[in-house]
Amino acid sequence: MTKKERQNILLELIGKYEIDTQEELTEKLNERNIAVTQATVSRDINELNLVKVAGKVKKYKYARVEIESDALSEKDINLFREITASVTCANNLIVVKTLVGNANAAGMIVDKINIQQVLGSIAGDDTLLIVTKSNRDAEIMLKRLKEMMG
Repeated sequence: MTKKERQNILLELIGKYEIDTQEELTEKLNERNIAVTQATVSRDINELNLVKVAGKVKKYKYARVEIESDALSEKDINLFREITASVTCANNLIVVKTLVGNANAAGMIVDKINIQQVLGSIAGDDTLLIVTKSNRDAEIMLKRLKEMMG
């Protein structure tokens, strides 16, 4: 079985069941005769951008975060890299420090990422504040922004 096939089954499982732990996900895969370790499941969770969200039956469940970065051109990424001085996170808030006068441009680029967990952003002169739904969502967004910075 290929990694892609395993990850597709993993996505099918989290769509069908409220799975809240890596151990439970490992069990479900093993029940399907897919021999995996918790470490493999952990890597898959990271690669697939899975996060825990509120469940209906359980307190939390795994769900996929859709990051649409197709709208970002190489020019956008290069501009973001050139104008951004730092990116930091505090709980569900992300602060992007830019060169003077460039926070609006950084905000426009962040809006193009179109991550569903971002509630909104506010730009000043050299600071962009991004508000996400949860601390975990902020960590995902922070990771994406740092990837863009190189």
